[in-house]
Amino acid sequence: MEAVKSTKLWILYSGILLAMVGYGIAMPLLPFYIEEMGGRGTHLGLLIATYGLMQLIFAPIWGGLSDTYGRKPFLLLGLLGIALGMSLMGLADKLWMLYAAQGLSGMLSCGIYPSAMAMISDQYRKDQRSAAIGRVGAAAGLGVILGPGLGGFLSFHSLRTPFFVASGFAFVTFLLVAVLLPETLRAKEKHEEREKWNAEKTFIKKPKIRKERTYLVFAKALKGPLSFGLIAAFAVNFGKSNFTSIYGYFALEKFGYGPQEVGMILMVMSLMYAIAQGLLVGPLTKKFKEITLIRGVFAGISLAYLSVTFAGNGAQLVITMGLLMLMLALLKPVALTYIANRTDENQGAAMGIAESFMSMGRIAGPLWAGFIFDYQIHLPYLTGSLFFLLLLMGSILKKKRESYQLKEAP
Repeated sequence: MEAVKSTKLWILYSGILLAMVGYGIAMPLLPFYIEEMGGRGTHLGLLIATYGLMQLIFAPIWGGLSDTYGRKPFLLLGLLGIALGMSLMGLADKLWMLYAAQGLSGMLSCGIYPSAMAMISDQYRKDQRSAAIGRVGAAAGLGVILGPGLGGFLSFHSLRTPFFVASGFAFVTFLLVAVLLPETLRAKEKHEEREKWNAEKTFIKKPKIRKERTYLVFAKALKGPLSFGLIAAFAVNFGKSNFTSIYGYFALEKFGYGPQEVGMILMVMSLMYAIAQGLLVGPLTKKFKEITLIRGVFAGISLAYLSVTFAGNGAQLVITMGLLMLMLALLKPVALTYIANRTDENQGAAMGIAESFMSMGRIAGPLWAGFIFDYQIHLPYLTGSLFFLLLLMGSILKKKRESYQLKEAP
């Protein structure tokens, strides 16, 4: 049984690896691609935020449906979304076409992560999940390691070529998962969830039920036991996208780097990301509580963001950004483990909500970074440092207030 489980999940890891190679290929090229069409930092921020907005809207839908109809269909939907989006970006010759391609990719690809995380939860006990989630992150990180270097190499010929290669990687992954990866949600659970879904008549006969859920789900989640994990999930992608969305322009303005140099440095950054998620997350979560780790990472990210602004050459830039990526790599699986361990049922829905909070961060980060970068190139990193410092202080004050209330309780 354990061997079957391991085989299933290694297929999942391999699929995510290949999909992220495709995604990583495009990463170093977007700033230069947008500039070729007359755009600047604000356009880059809006483009990446479009992707996040679509994920915010659709991730809870795909996550909830995966509890009813199975994980695999929505994993496949996400992979197909990456393939289509990358092809359309390669064909684009105007900014609006980039926005359309990015929106379609974001709408469909957000099915990948909640489905993958729910597959992990289907297969592992609570005490085993953090290591398995870390391996998913390591697979994604390894893909993003290989992708930027390949993208930089392919851009010697044309800025469009890497997007078509990325689409090919995603489509190969789609076929691999479709043929080799079995469903993890048992037929009985599917039937029970479908009956529950039909009984509520969520979509058609009682639209008010659906409307209430749509408008109140995030507010209710923030008042419940998942609130700290969801804030951390938001911080994951705010921190990462605030950094990565503007990094190409930052390297161009401060050091005169092009797509090849940007791609190589992103490879080093992604290597740090993969090492942290693959090797550090499991041991650290066994030794420390998730909430303690999250606070420590908040402090590390704040320091790393500040240190980027003092980098005076390429070596210093690699070291400071490596520290930043190391901290961000630890935050994501720990935040998701915090959420998974406080959810007994409907793991797909919980991970869909978490993905939505990460999408909100993915919207806010690039919008903010793109807007203020056009005023001063260091501002995205200085404000990022302040943001994580405030999160750290807020979490400490909240803990002290809760401890005081417990002491005062009769």
